[in-house]
This record gives sequence, structure tokens and C-alpha cells, in this order.
Amino acid sequence: MATGRTHRPATRSRGIPEATVARLPLYLRALTALSERSVPTVSSEELAAAAGVNSAKLRKDFSYLGSYGTRGVGYDVEYLVYQISRELGLTQDWPVVIVGIGNLGAALAGYGGFASRGFRVAALIDADPAMTGKPVAGIPVQHSDELEKIIEEDGVSIGVIATPAGVAQQVCDRLVAAGVTSILNFAPTVLSVPDGVDVRKVDLSIELQILAFHEQRKAGEESNAETGTDPGAEAETAAAAAPPAPRGATGAGRKGPDGDVPAVMPA
Repeated sequence: MATGRTHRPATRSRGIPEATVARLPLYLRALTALSERSVPTVSSEELAAAAGVNSAKLRKDFSYLGSYGTRGVGYDVEYLVYQISRELGLTQDWPVVIVGIGNLGAALAGYGGFASRGFRVAALIDADPAMTGKPVAGIPVQHSDELEKIIEEDGVSIGVIATPAGVAQQVCDRLVAAGVTSILNFAPTVLSVPDGVDVRKVDLSIELQILAFHEQRKAGEESNAETGTDPGAEAETAAAAAPPAPRGATGAGRKGPDGDVPAVMPA
């Protein structure tokens, strides 16, 4: 079976937009679920709803694959699974190395979705000597001193970083220097990589903060609904009650205590 170091997907050479590439795994997940239920065909509307996109966008995305479906019948589920899997490079073996076997790294090592989607965990790496030889998800942990040797011997082109933020860049540099060209980063930091190296960042704390923002906004809207207040109307009332500016003065022309900086900054 081919490895990730000998072949790469053709999405870029075929000119498929990055936004479309990002949606292909969503379509594949929905199609795989249909395939497991032995559903032979699916309409663009049904598949779009299952993937969480609109049907026009789905049809446009599939046009890049050369797949247009059959009017009145829809798309052949098994063929689309094959098409998308091939386009994503999932019809071959992709050896993956996970660096940092703490709680998160150990959880990733035990994730069953890797193998079923064409990814093989080739090695688990940790800098703690006490971890060396310890089996995690059935794979013995190896010391970080062996990183470059492992990458070369297993033909690894995808690295997963699950280390603390303080050492993530150092680990990234070693991965890149050893030939890894794709990195999935779980460390809470931004990595600097040279051209030709792809990095995907997964930051759970940022996602939770975004959800907290939406929860706070929803709570504020509920509070306003209960009290019958309208924030927009309140803002308009406050603006109307404000004293008029001196004649001839504009937001750009007024000076604050620091000179040219306006006393009231524009919104």
C-alpha cells in the first residue's frame, strides 16, 4: 500500500478551492452514514441538509469533482464516497506521528476514527523518559530523541502536536526539518512554518470562548425581551439627547487632550 510520503492528493493541481476542500469531509461523513444504511442514491437537497450546507453550494462543490448527479435520481452514494475519498487521499495509507502523550495525546491515540479514515498512528512520542515503553492504546510510547529516525523509517508526512504551548514550536521545527509537510496542532499557540508546510489548528478553548460569547448575547436578548427594552432604540435616544457639537466641528477635526486624537473616537 502506498504511503503518504510517495503520493499526495491532487486537489491543488486540479484547482479545487480551499473552501470546497474543507467541506469535502462533511460530505464524506454524511455519505458514509448513508452507505452504512445501504442507501443507494441521495438527492442534493438531502445530502446538503445532512452535511449542513445549502444544495446550491453542494452542487457547485461537486462540479469540481466532475460529478453532476442524474436528474430525477440524484447522486450514487457509493461512487461519491469513492470520488471524495480519492480526492482527499484517503484511498491510501497515511502514517501519522503524535507528539505529546499527555491526556489529550493519549485520547487521540485511542481515537478509532483514524484507522477507518485512512490514517495509521505510526508512533507515539513523548519527552518524558518515564513514558518510554509505556503502552497507550496498544502502542508503546517512544522517546522524543527517536523522532527523526521514526519519521524517516515510517515515511511520516503528517504530524500531530499535542504538547504544551511552550515547546510546540520546537517540536514543529523538528517535524518540518525531518520531512513532515502537514501538521495538526492542538497546542494553544500559533506555529511558524515555511512555505509548503500545511498547518491546521484545533483550539478547544477558543471554541468554548466563542460559544460563551453567543450564550452571553442570547442571555442579553432574553433579558431585553423580558423588560421590553430595545438596545437600538436606547442608543438612538441617547444620541438625540446629546448636546450639539460646536458649529463647523467634525469628528475628524476635534482635538482631544493628546493633540490630533479626537476627543470622541469614531465608532
